[in-house]
Amino acid sequence: MTGESMGHESARQRAVPVLVPMPADRPYSYAVPDGMHVVPGSIVRVPLGPREVAGVVWDGDCEAIEAKRLRPISEAFDCPPICEDMRRFVDWVAGYTLSPPGLVARMILRAPEAFDPEPWINGLQMTDARPDRMTDARARVLEMAGDGMAWTRSGLAHAAGVSLTVIDGLKAQGVFSETLIPPRPVVARPDPSYAAPDLTADQQAAATDLRKAAAAAKFSATLIDGVTGSGKTEVYFEAVAAAVEAGRQVLILLPEIALTQAFLARFHDRFGAKPAEWHSDLPPRMRERVWRQVAEGTVRVVAGARSALILPFNELGLIIVDEEHDPAYKQEDRVFYNARDMAVVRAHIGGFAVMLASATPSVETQVNAAQGRYAKVHLPARFAEAALPEIRAVDMRRAPPARGGFLSPLLISEVRQTFERGEQSLLFLNRRGYAPLTLCRACGHRFQCPQCSSWLVEHRFRGQLVCHHCGHHEKRPDACPECGALDHLVACGPGVERIAEEVVGHFPDARTIVLSSDILGGVKRMRLEFEAVAKGEADIVIGTQLVAKGHNFPNMTLVGVVDADLGLANGDPRAAERTFQLLSQVTGRAGRTGRKSVGLLQTYQPDHPVMQAIVSGDSAALYEREIAERERSSLPPFGRLAGIIVSADTRADAESHARQLRRAAPQAADIAILGPAEAPMAVVAGRHRFRLLIHGERRADMQGFIRGMLAEGSKPRGSVRVQVDIDPQSFL
Repeated sequence: MTGESMGHESARQRAVPVLVPMPADRPYSYAVPDGMHVVPGSIVRVPLGPREVAGVVWDGDCEAIEAKRLRPISEAFDCPPICEDMRRFVDWVAGYTLSPPGLVARMILRAPEAFDPEPWINGLQMTDARPDRMTDARARVLEMAGDGMAWTRSGLAHAAGVSLTVIDGLKAQGVFSETLIPPRPVVARPDPSYAAPDLTADQQAAATDLRKAAAAAKFSATLIDGVTGSGKTEVYFEAVAAAVEAGRQVLILLPEIALTQAFLARFHDRFGAKPAEWHSDLPPRMRERVWRQVAEGTVRVVAGARSALILPFNELGLIIVDEEHDPAYKQEDRVFYNARDMAVVRAHIGGFAVMLASATPSVETQVNAAQGRYAKVHLPARFAEAALPEIRAVDMRRAPPARGGFLSPLLISEVRQTFERGEQSLLFLNRRGYAPLTLCRACGHRFQCPQCSSWLVEHRFRGQLVCHHCGHHEKRPDACPECGALDHLVACGPGVERIAEEVVGHFPDARTIVLSSDILGGVKRMRLEFEAVAKGEADIVIGTQLVAKGHNFPNMTLVGVVDADLGLANGDPRAAERTFQLLSQVTGRAGRTGRKSVGLLQTYQPDHPVMQAIVSGDSAALYEREIAERERSSLPPFGRLAGIIVSADTRADAESHARQLRRAAPQAADIAILGPAEAPMAVVAGRHRFRLLIHGERRADMQGFIRGMLAEGSKPRGSVRVQVDIDPQSFL
């Protein structure tokens, strides 16, 4: 239905479909009151049951409902409408992920205070009047305000270096008159010509290709494949510059936006202004301002987490997905989607360029590039001839740690030499807390989460036992709750806190810092810690995967991976690929400024193909092996996978419903169903979980198959919930 047809006066044409933020499969019909103007994309307030909610006027025709039964729209917000491309994208995501369109639209409508225009600010503007007595303070104020611009009261006082009473005195004498100032932009506009980059020949060639793709008003997908420290960010900044010059908005997706202060600084150095940020740690008022200014087009560049993909851009012309291989791009709550894949779809619908950057691209992206679906830009060398670190495997069978320790003598020796040279070391272990398991030596009791099928992790810094799945925590007891034995509780296995304890024992004079998401003080504290490391204010850093994501530590010349085998010990079909990506990224933190650097991998499997690929630097062989294995097994990207997770308050209810769904599945020669089976994480937050895994050939109609299964199966009752996960990344 067009906006024009909605404007006619007949009852039939005055009804419009509105998509509301709830699990509805279709828009609801509402009447448009006389005098109200709405078009597809308009954000409106509508009655829904006993309450009112925000919704979006959608495309298409209304259901045939009697005019007298239609409830009227309560309010049309003074807000730019959601553009057609975005509405098509919402429909596409809903159809692909088998999610109700209302839940996808809900992600757009998460800033309700932004639907109304920002209020104008009270300001002051200089008149022709002059004060009866001139002082130095007043002279400074008049000089500052003499350009005729409007100022806020506090802003003018601060700029002139005077107190507010000086401003009030001048206003009382008629020197200033009151005026209204439009709301300030959250960030200044980026200037593409602010600072010309110093690029190598390889980088310049890559930048030229990317600028052409960004400036062209058509869809393209490009993989930016470059070793760690090769300048991928500086190169894709040139694509950002081309898009901004062409008058388009830009979205840069980052896996850990809340931790990437260095990225924002690099952006500022290139463009003279920071991009707008979008992530869960933004204060609510700032989120609302960013949302509004993105919709109005005031904000030209956004750097954000995966949810930024759902912001209401009206002039989007380029998407960059940095560290495209990162699992953090997968959302597994309400609407299950992969932001990397959806970014490609968004660009295709909008007819503009998308660029995927990584030193260790995912197998799916590698295959797309090899098959010609994506263009490829390769950066084979580090900037300014800085050498990649020398990677060595430490065979833990031949150089085991001392009793009670977890660091090999070889790694300790390298850390000592690095410390004596005044350089930094990084010890990496992807395990938070002090120890993953606590048990009683007297009776064997193990501390388990009361709501999940997982062990409680000891966090010694906090004195707590914590569940990393549901957040349950309890004070670490002195005595065993099972047998009452005192001083018999023992921590099993290492976390980063335990490694820090061991490091302090070996190097009491070294400045040691632990970087983990558990750090007290949240994101602000974390940013300060990262800045401290970058400035050289720490000698030894112990960190989780947070340290593996694009950070630049100039003085770091040694990276030691405490347990390189950790990621291989699970049933994830992507285990080898992910372990390679993680370890390559973390060892890539060393030697980025040209100093000789070393990476040591503590492993009990030095002959494993993953370890061999990292040590030799021959990633091509590993990718070739992984791709061949995927193709042989018809796994993505050569086949299709979907997971169905059935959960309930009781195990019997979850299992029963999962089996009913299996029986209801339609017949299909190109699709097979595995399960149902109890999930590896059988209980999470008190809910019992069963999984079905659906495996199909590449061209199989997976969505149609699952729709048929859900339609024919019994409807979830009671506590039963069914969640569909297309292209699952987690198999827990």
